[in-house]
Amino acid sequence: MSDSLKCNAQETAACCCVDVGTVMDNTDCTASYQNVFVNRDEAEQMLKMLTEKVRSVESEPCLIESSLEDVAGGVQLTADFTFSCQAETMIFQLGLR
Repeated sequence: MSDSLKCNAQETAACCCVDVGTVMDNTDCTASYQNVFVNRDEAEQMLKMLTEKVRSVESEPCLIESSLEDVAGGVQLTADFTFSCQAETMIFQLGLR
């Protein structure tokens, strides 16, 4: 089961870098995360780690919307992190790699 972090900026697969020509126009301020964990405790620990990472990046309060859902094979964590600007979103996403 793999982690999934959605990013709309164009990335270069070879180095996981954002293309130099990527325009930051503050239209992509949300990072989304989804993964299935063996149990609820592991999912809650990941949400805690992601929240701590968010707090280290944000200049204004980030809107965090999350849910934990029992699914076949474990507990699915789904979370959206909406920052006040696109630069913070990208810093958060790059910090998780």
